[in-house]
Amino acid sequence: MKPKSANSIPTNDSSRCQHRFANSQRCRTPTLNSTTAFCHRHAKLLQNQREPADLAAALTDGLANFTSAAPINDFLSRLLLLLAQDRICARRAAVLAYITNQLLRTVTVMEQEAAAARDPKNRPVKVIWDIPRPEREQRDQPSCP
Repeated sequence: MKPKSANSIPTNDSSRCQHRFANSQRCRTPTLNSTTAFCHRHAKLLQNQREPADLAAALTDGLANFTSAAPINDFLSRLLLLLAQDRICARRAAVLAYITNQLLRTVTVMEQEAAAARDPKNRPVKVIWDIPRPEREQRDQPSCP
């Protein structure tokens, strides 16, 4: 019986994607063509990892700071376009959208603080929810055996 060569083992198949997962298993998807070593999905992920400066420039071009709602809206619009063009992964887009949500919340708080500093009469009303309970008679509780 003739022993099998190393190239005939399916894990060494050159037509399979060369991406290795964290558990050291290889992707089972076939490659795009003979010149690339990765499948469509992993080739796109690799390309996205190589272009973070390009994505950063596309997202923040012309935006100096995020101290009002207009630049945050512009940033979110650009983020949506990059996600629609499949140039950024959904997970990263979700994280960036969450961060801009937090920025938008702080912008409104900063605007309220600035308005209160300009005119003390326009301070927001503080509501205290600590209301005393009404006085009631104390009843004797039956003791448990």
